[in-house]
Formats: sequence, structure tokens, C-alpha cells
Amino acid sequence: MRTLLETPTADVPHLSRGSRVRLVAAAPSLWRIVDRSGRVIGHLQEIRRGDDVRFSARRFHAPSRAFRELGEFWSADDAVECVTFAR
Repeated sequence: MRTLLETPTADVPHLSRGSRVRLVAAAPSLWRIVDRSGRVIGHLQEIRRGDDVRFSARRFHAPSRAFRELGEFWSADDAVECVTFAR
């Protein structure tokens, strides 16, 4: 039986050196964005279209119990920054 941690994932996107969050693999090409306190604040998903790579940012909206799409970005840093400032 394979566990989630054994599931192959794309390479973890590199965030800027001063980033206040970390990425934790959730599924292939999907990472949880975790703040310094260990709380999940959103998700980052890698989207490949041909040779292009974009990153989708999502944030959980508690009142509706659903994820809200925040947009697609050319860099993981930009997507993570959007999730961070959407808090």
C-alpha cells in the first residue's frame, strides 16, 4: 500500500530566501502553504501547458467551506505572496 508521502511529486518550487512560509507536498504538483506556526494557509498547484509552467494559488474560505481561486502566476513566489496577503 502506498502512502501519500510515497506518492511521486514534481520538484518542490523554490521560494525566495526570506520567505515566511514553507511548502509541504499534498499530491502530485500540489503543495500546502504552511506558515511559521504550522497552520495551512492555502495551496499552490503547478500547472503545465506545453512548455509553460504556471502556479495556481488557492485559499480556504471557512464560511463557505470551499477553496477560492486567487489566480494563476508565472512564479511560485508570486502565488505564495498572493495567498499570504489574502489572509
